[in-house]
Amino acid sequence: MFKGLIGKKLGMTQVFNEDGSALPATLIEAGPCYVTQVRNIERDGYSAVQLGYSEVPEKKLTKGQLGHLAKNKIPALKYLREFRTKTPDVKIGDKVDVSQFEIGTRVDVVGISKGKGFAGTVKRWHFKGGPITHGQSDRVRAPGSIAAGTTPGRVFKGKKMPGRMGNERVSSQNVEVVFVNAEKNIIGVNGSVPGPRGGVVVIKDARKQ
Repeated sequence: MFKGLIGKKLGMTQVFNEDGSALPATLIEAGPCYVTQVRNIERDGYSAVQLGYSEVPEKKLTKGQLGHLAKNKIPALKYLREFRTKTPDVKIGDKVDVSQFEIGTRVDVVGISKGKGFAGTVKRWHFKGGPITHGQSDRVRAPGSIAAGTTPGRVFKGKKMPGRMGNERVSSQNVEVVFVNAEKNIIGVNGSVPGPRGGVVVIKDARKQ
């Protein structure tokens, strides 16, 4: 059965178990989402469901985006995301919401992490840095040597170096659903979720249950 939603991260709170212990939880305003396209193996070569989320004025979208939605009489939606599934048991125009998830279900939450800008190796990769003594005054947070000499005579690809930190796709895998409010379209998952408040996230069935 297909399970998936698009939502926005609201922030963190805590949820209490039956035994009184507190669990950290991230609240997500998820859905309702429209099924905007269904892909099948015969026509597209793979099986998937495309969902749309967050209604906006039509002037916010391009004509191509509006045409894709209007031909199936679906309102203007800002975000479109595709979910691979073996059993696309939904049809175009259907609405899906948080009621498809139950407390105790395991899910993957995918989002874009917070951007930290250009960072050095100490912040980005937790390098120790150089010694403060022996006359070293301005090389404390420098990465140090980055390659060997004559052999191989180059820097290997993937070397941990200064560069842009954050602002990349991150998945919180196999997290547990601990709160569901179908009336307000809010779902809570145990633990943290990538991205800032208001960031768009994708919720889907856990792959590594």
